Amino acid sequence: MLLIKGGKLCGAKSEVGDVLIENGKILKIAKQIAQTAEMTVISAEGLIVAPGLVDLHVHFRDPGFEYKEDIVTGAAAAAAGGVTTCLCMPNTSPVADNVETIKYILDKAEVTPIRVIPVGAVTLGQKGEELADFAALKSAGVAALSDDGIPIQSARLVRDAMQKARDLNLIIISHCEDEEMVKNHAVNEGEVSKKLGLPGRPAIAEEIMVARDVMLAHETGARVHIAHVSTAASVEIIRKAKKAGVKVTAETCPQYFSLTEDEVLRQGTLARVNPPLRTSDDIVGIIDGLIDGTIDAIVTDHAPHSIEDKAKPLEDAFSGMIGLETSLALSLTYLYHSGKLGIDEIVNLMSTKPADIMGLDAGTLVEGAPADVVVFDPDERWVVDVNKFKSKARNSPFSGMPLKGKVKYTICQGEVVYCDA
Repeated sequence: MLLIKGGKLCGAKSEVGDVLIENGKILKIAKQIAQTAEMTVISAEGLIVAPGLVDLHVHFRDPGFEYKEDIVTGAAAAAAGGVTTCLCMPNTSPVADNVETIKYILDKAEVTPIRVIPVGAVTLGQKGEELADFAALKSAGVAALSDDGIPIQSARLVRDAMQKARDLNLIIISHCEDEEMVKNHAVNEGEVSKKLGLPGRPAIAEEIMVARDVMLAHETGARVHIAHVSTAASVEIIRKAKKAGVKVTAETCPQYFSLTEDEVLRQGTLARVNPPLRTSDDIVGIIDGLIDGTIDAIVTDHAPHSIEDKAKPLEDAFSGMIGLETSLALSLTYLYHSGKLGIDEIVNLMSTKPADIMGLDAGTLVEGAPADVVVFDPDERWVVDVNKFKSKARNSPFSGMPLKGKVKYTICQGEVVYCDA
């Protein structure tokens, strides 16, 4: 038995109380629970006790690219960040478009400290030409479908996919970028691309695809989840679609409400990500979308790369940044400590709502629920040191940055899987 004692319970009207865990479940929540000899006790005085975080968008690179990350190290990084459930994207090698690869991921995930759930590819080989066998993938255990990393360019194929996914009650996670506009350009089209003398990825390349996919979702009645929203105009398109009754949800990442395109001038390839970092006006739009509920979830898009991958010239380097071990702290620093959102609202965006979107038995701190819990200090100051990360990768633009808010314990299925001793 595990007793979390004297913490501020998230979602419980800020009440201080105790949480008793037994056999992987939350057995009891009360103001005072008597301590007995057989209990292991965690003192949470002055700390927040919240449901474990649910990250709908990570890349664990396994199978095929284990030199960047693997399921075991990715899960360890998640646990260190307070994340107890992860959805891993299918851009592996082989692509997770078949039952065998899904089984490999699930089998390897059995030994990890957290829940790792695969997302199946929409198209075979993520080539955007032929749909995968959705029914087989669902039976194998995928939580959703996505070609994330390689946006599907054919509207006809996306429409067909939505119809099939609707009939199977599966959600499609859509990476919205027009391939002809973005090509392999490294930065946002704007002032920074001009300074660097490089072609950029225009905001409209994202926005036009967001509009396409919400229109297709409206026409088909399918559920679509828009990945890593990065522009203010995308937020507005989603806002209007929701008001029109479209079954659309959306996510963003900490980098899109904390960094602008100027970071590329300071940190080069470490700040290269798809979609790219945008402008201060876009940050305002993203935060407004989080505040009014247009954006439903904060995820990481954890994208590990080796030092060699990121050491290439900006135009040639791989896109992406790691985020699992900084996401909660960044959200607290930029949203809570700035007065934009309360702690309960941030936890809702990082745990409860993501779980609801995917229909997962997670994201709640109630009696009888799975004992997935994060205990954190919202006020502890620390400086990001990527050399101490659990991830194999070090490609974070936040290295050396002072943040406010730190994970102290992560508990998954009743077991302490991370402790900041």
